[in-house]
Amino acid sequence: MTNGINELLGSDVILVIGSNTTENHPVIGSKIRQALKLGTKLIVADPRKIELSNDADTYLQIRPGTNIALVNAMMHVILKEGLENKEFIKERTENFEKLEDAVKDFTPEKAAEICEVDPEDIRKAARLYAKAERGSIVYCMGITQHTSGTNNVMSMANLAMLCGQIGRESTGVNPLRGQNNVQGACDMGALPGTYTGYQPVIKPEVAEKFAKAWGVEELSLKAGRTVSDMLNAAAHGDIKMLYIMGENPMISDPDLTHVKHALEHTEFLVVQDIFLTETAELADVVLPAAAFAEKDGTFSNTERRVQRVRKAIDAPGLAKADWVILMELMNKLGYSKTYNNPSEIFEEIASLTPSYAGIDYARLEEKGIQWPCPNKEHPGTSYLHKGVFARGKGMFMGIDYKYPAEMPDEEYPMTLTTGRVLYQYHTRTMTGKVEGLNKKVPESYVEINPDTASKLGIGNGDKVKVSSRRGTITVKAKVSDIVEESVVFIPFHFAEGAANMLTNAALDPGCKIPEYKVCAVNLEKAV
Repeated sequence: MTNGINELLGSDVILVIGSNTTENHPVIGSKIRQALKLGTKLIVADPRKIELSNDADTYLQIRPGTNIALVNAMMHVILKEGLENKEFIKERTENFEKLEDAVKDFTPEKAAEICEVDPEDIRKAARLYAKAERGSIVYCMGITQHTSGTNNVMSMANLAMLCGQIGRESTGVNPLRGQNNVQGACDMGALPGTYTGYQPVIKPEVAEKFAKAWGVEELSLKAGRTVSDMLNAAAHGDIKMLYIMGENPMISDPDLTHVKHALEHTEFLVVQDIFLTETAELADVVLPAAAFAEKDGTFSNTERRVQRVRKAIDAPGLAKADWVILMELMNKLGYSKTYNNPSEIFEEIASLTPSYAGIDYARLEEKGIQWPCPNKEHPGTSYLHKGVFARGKGMFMGIDYKYPAEMPDEEYPMTLTTGRVLYQYHTRTMTGKVEGLNKKVPESYVEINPDTASKLGIGNGDKVKVSSRRGTITVKAKVSDIVEESVVFIPFHFAEGAANMLTNAALDPGCKIPEYKVCAVNLEKAV
């Protein structure tokens, strides 16, 4: 997030797009509700009538995969009516003409046909956001998990810069992370192209710095593979060994038939996890890891806040903390570096990572610190891009709308979108073992609009066959007007009736994220 969570309370307008915030990020959802009580206006754009849509001043029930069309039309209105922040654009941005050219013909009427919403609602949303003194954008995987995911994110930045809604308190572009400590994992270099703190692998001076610190002659200047690339390579025999930590791709990745084929054709598969997941069941070696309450360390949350985690109980059996497993493994592989505790590891991180340089365990004892924190006297940074962007001037991008990789047709006439529910978490590795949560949401289901269900002769609770070009599942029907007639929704948490048996593995060409949020399906009542 460019801004802090509590800053939402000071926003005049919040645009929530592609985020079912109250269910997927309930703490932040509660902050948005608090903001509304303080007078904040709310715009919601989502294919489903999520809870926050009931509180919205403007709700746009857009078709899945049409985010860019909506935002381009909003920017068209803002420019046509002279609502842009001219001073901010002049002083702090470049490439503005590219944006103007991209949106000049993208009228609300044109977007309304694509998004299937009222053009007047697009105008209302544009005016509300542009006229706000402090406007925040909040988004999640409804923006990123598309073949246009990179461009979707750039569109959010375009909108914020156009109105000068960034670099100040209670403004900004605020992505909500999908899992616990995803921010921390990315900060620590768990990405194919970066070391800690997003220092590029391809830069010789960066590689030289890390090589010197680690006592090795040289490090590769070549970026690694993404998860999707790895699985594709494994399926073709180009990768012989995979080491999977704390991830369950046998439920979480798209096109599970392909995923299973890839993992079964990997010569040596190692899985490190706290439970025997569906992925671990396929492994040649399973390394039992300690859970969060069984180890010391730090987490970095969605607002960039680095926080201490303290061991409360001993790990059972042979389970060990992840850092201990990795250290012992690298020692056996010939690298003799040893650490006595996570604090020593964090000191090394801080010495090599400018954004973490001023953070240590002593400073984290009482309260978490938001990076960047360049030195020990620095209090941390609540919001980013004050006065200047990291790259200097913010660059506008001219982005055209492109349809999702797979559109409905006669054979598969419905659009499937996927997501999460409040009472289950990710692939249910943990929540699936909690009786109370399983009583709330015990199994997979498909949300179907009442009119669609009626046409297909499907009643609430009936078994339904849902098919895509990749597979078929049978799940219970949940008849609800939360979705439109041509759209269905399935939560992705469940191994039985797995939504990702159906989803499309088509990738965003830039970041290589799969298009989880849009694919074509067919429905029929199961006999």
